[in-house]
Amino acid sequence: MRKICSFICLFFVAGAVSVAQQKFNGLDVNLGNLYRLSDAKTRSISPENFTGEKGKGGMATTGTGEGASRDLGQGWKVSPSVRIKAKTTFTLAEIEGPGAIQHIWMTPTGNWRYSILRFYWDDEKEPSVEVPVGDFFGMGWGKYSQMSSLPVTVNPGSAFNCYWTMPFRKKCKITMENINVEDMILYYQVDYTLTTVPDDAAYFHAQFNRTNPLPYKTDYVLVDNIKGKGQYVGTYIAWGANSNGWWGEGEIKFFMDGDTKYPTICGTGTEDYFCGSYNFDTKYVTESGVEKRRYTEFSNAYTGLHQVIPGDGMYSAQQRFGMYRWHITDPIRFEKDLKVTIQALGWRSEGRYLPLQDDIASVVFWYQAEPHHVFPKLPSKDALEVN
Repeated sequence: MRKICSFICLFFVAGAVSVAQQKFNGLDVNLGNLYRLSDAKTRSISPENFTGEKGKGGMATTGTGEGASRDLGQGWKVSPSVRIKAKTTFTLAEIEGPGAIQHIWMTPTGNWRYSILRFYWDDEKEPSVEVPVGDFFGMGWGKYSQMSSLPVTVNPGSAFNCYWTMPFRKKCKITMENINVEDMILYYQVDYTLTTVPDDAAYFHAQFNRTNPLPYKTDYVLVDNIKGKGQYVGTYIAWGANSNGWWGEGEIKFFMDGDTKYPTICGTGTEDYFCGSYNFDTKYVTESGVEKRRYTEFSNAYTGLHQVIPGDGMYSAQQRFGMYRWHITDPIRFEKDLKVTIQALGWRSEGRYLPLQDDIASVVFWYQAEPHHVFPKLPSKDALEVN
């Protein structure tokens, strides 16, 4: 009897594996399934192949590299980048689906707050992603800092990389608007797959916000207009401290599915949410033997305080910080709606909390079923400026 039961169990397990193999479409690739074959087609868009067509790369005869390649001709890095003129929008990619974006690399010049990334899925009129390029890649202060996480990495030379999987069924369109008064140069590559998309695949979204300064005794709103079913997968904050002392006592709150005054999820402190502790500081001893404390940068797969910009006490008096928290193994799932806020709290005399009036900018990342709620209007150029 045991042999029969074992045979039946093995039969059903083998059947399940067989079905799983048949369904593998190469969309969610990882080390655990990298060995498996798929009918998915790999394509890539760059200034050397604007359409991503098979066998059409490196054919340009004009472009930003034509001067350097004048002695070599076609096929010799004639069009490695694009110039996006001031006050114009450039279409980086336009892809017919079904498929998914799997990796984006770019090196934008100029002011990173003045280059606005937008993603549109399936012919939608309103973008599902609308974020300044620096903030999208965790560089909200316009200065390079090494960032080494699973979905976003920033490497030396201001090389921005994104690995969020972004499925689409009919079409994908990615644009960049240069709102600056000067032209910019952009090297970029969009790597994607053409394959079937599961029925339960949701669409990628990212939304920017900034409040400077935060009004006294007011919670900072990370996002307040998510409607539908989905999962919240990440937070990036560029935090500028406008006062002396510690700034991270505030709690993050997730109001979901009809929550009103009180949230379902309430954190215990800003550095706690970003998976740090006790002010992100460590002790060190100077050469003269004096014990001091300092902020300690860290950057790993899911969390980081990857950027600390200290004030110099003169022209750059305020400290600025960059932090991220990716909910990859612990996505926050919601059925109908989601609102996320965080408090800005420091300390005043007599052991009391001090509501802060800091400069806070953020990007939130989530997946949801379309249609999505229309985003609030992006801040003006002056309101985006880092100063």
